[in-house]
Amino acid sequence: MLLEKERIELMNYGKKMITEGLTKGTGGNLSICNREKNLMAVTPSGVGYLEIVPEDIVILDIDTGDIIEGDRVPSSESDMHRIFYKYRKDINAMVHTHSKYSAGLSCTGNKLPAIHYLLAVAGVDVPCAKYATYGTVKLAKNAYETMKDTKAVLLSNHGLLTGGKNLGEAYNIAENVEFCCELYFISKVMGKPAILEEKEMKNVIERFKDYGERIEEHEKI
Repeated sequence: MLLEKERIELMNYGKKMITEGLTKGTGGNLSICNREKNLMAVTPSGVGYLEIVPEDIVILDIDTGDIIEGDRVPSSESDMHRIFYKYRKDINAMVHTHSKYSAGLSCTGNKLPAIHYLLAVAGVDVPCAKYATYGTVKLAKNAYETMKDTKAVLLSNHGLLTGGKNLGEAYNIAENVEFCCELYFISKVMGKPAILEEKEMKNVIERFKDYGERIEEHEKI
């Protein structure tokens, strides 16, 4: 079985995506890229995440999109994942969710501004790609072009797409973007949100690069 490790990882994160409320039913999709083999493993279309077994995961050629192994129909958004693997070498895994607050904000067509420093896991802010029908090359291109300087993008009237060096990072970004979308909704209801400056977000992005790997020097109180 090709990419057995990647298949199991996709199964486990698919279950997390359901149990942690980042999607509903069979909505959304996940994938992992194996650059040594030039293959990608992607979740199947129309199969509930709690029912997926390793054999259900579909293996595709990154360059052509051809099915290399698997009897299931691959996710309808496979091209949206594949375009990133072809042209962005910093991304090796992707998560697409229909999480409530991210999808809600996407329905306004507006970006998610820097409402909280945790958004720095994705970038300075999260832009919103123009609408295109799900499963189309147009949607894949819109997502890719809009997400050039970030690791997350809202898909207008649809949901959220995130990418990372591995599936853990891509999932963490999806969680934090959803959290920040929720904060943005709450703050808009309560008043006018105070948005962090770009300079501060870039500072946080730098601090996140080696977070947990160094002891910080603090000013003495």
